[in-house]
Amino acid sequence: MSIPVQNIYYMLSYAFQTLTQQGYKNVATEPFENVAELCAAILSKGVSAQIKRGLRRAYIQTQEPLSSLRGKLEVSESIKSQTMLRRQMVCTYDEFSLNAYENRIIKTTMELLLRSNISKARKRELRRLLEYFGDVETMEPSAIRWNLPYDRSCQTYRMLVSVCYLVIKGLLQTNSDGTTRLMDFLDEQRMCRLYERFILAYYRQEFPQLHAAALQIPWALDGDSRALLPVMQSDVTLSYQDKVLIIDAKYYARTMLTHYDIQTLRSGHLYQIFAYVKNKEASLAGMPHIVSGLLLYARTDEPLQPDNSYHMSGNRIDVRTLDLGCDFSQIAAQLNGIAEDFFGIA
Repeated sequence: MSIPVQNIYYMLSYAFQTLTQQGYKNVATEPFENVAELCAAILSKGVSAQIKRGLRRAYIQTQEPLSSLRGKLEVSESIKSQTMLRRQMVCTYDEFSLNAYENRIIKTTMELLLRSNISKARKRELRRLLEYFGDVETMEPSAIRWNLPYDRSCQTYRMLVSVCYLVIKGLLQTNSDGTTRLMDFLDEQRMCRLYERFILAYYRQEFPQLHAAALQIPWALDGDSRALLPVMQSDVTLSYQDKVLIIDAKYYARTMLTHYDIQTLRSGHLYQIFAYVKNKEASLAGMPHIVSGLLLYARTDEPLQPDNSYHMSGNRIDVRTLDLGCDFSQIAAQLNGIAEDFFGIA
C-alpha cells in the first residue's frame, strides 16, 4: 500500500499530541520526499525546543582514578590497576551529567539520520543541534532499551524518544556490506502500532462525547481459575450511553487470504473480534447494552476489499477498510462515518 508522507505526519500528530503545538505547525506544510526526512524535521523541531527548555541531566555513576578522593573509594580496583604508583585512587561517584539515557538515544538517532537520504539543509540543522550533545555518548542502536519511565521532569522527551524508535526500529535497515540505509516507509510492524495509536487518538480528540480507550476485556468464566489465559487487549473500545464498539485495527500488506483461488477473510481475526464482543457483552449482563465489533483494516491495493456487516449470535460485527492513501480530510470522513453509523453521532 502507498501512504503519502504527509498522512504519516498527521497520524503522528494524533498519536503524539505534542506535534499540534505551535512549534511544530509549520512541519505540516512542508513537502517531504520520504519518512526519514519527515522524522528528521520533527526531531529537529523537538530537540530545538528541548534545548531552549534545557536538556535533561541525570546522575550517572562514574568510576575513574583520581588524585583527590571523591565518592566511594575502590581499594581493590586501585590495587589491581596500580593507580597508587601515579598517586591516584580509583573512585566511584555520581555525576550530574547531560549523558542521560534519553539524550543518548536522541544523539544516536540524529547521527544515523545524518547518514540517511535527507536534504543537506536538514543535515545542517542536525549537525548544529549535535553541538549541544558534545558530552553525550552514543549507543549501539540494537542495544537501546525503549521501555523508559517518564516522570514530570522528562515528559517532553516521550514524543522525541518515540520518533527515535520509529527511525531506528522502523526505518533502519542493514545492507549486505554492513552499511545502513533508511527505508522510504515504516515497516509493517511499526506502521501497525502507529495505525492503532492514530485511530484511538483520533476518536479521543474529535469525539470527546465518546469514551475511547484501549481496554482489557475480562473473560466470561464460570469458575475462578484464570491460569494461562491470554489477556484480551482491545486496540480501541468506544462507548456512548448503552452502546459499545470494539475496534480491532489491522495493518497488513494483504487483507484477504487466498485458498484454491477463493478469497476469504482471515479466520483468526474474526475469531478474535468475536471473542472480544461476546466476552464484553457477558461482562455487561444485567445492564442495558449493545456491543458491536469492527475489524478495521488499512486498505491495500488488492482488487477485492472487505466491506461487510454480519450479525453473529445477536451481535453486529463489521469488516471494513480505511483508505490511508487519500487526502487526510477523506480519512477523517471515513472515521467520522464509523461514529455516525454505530453511535448516530455526526
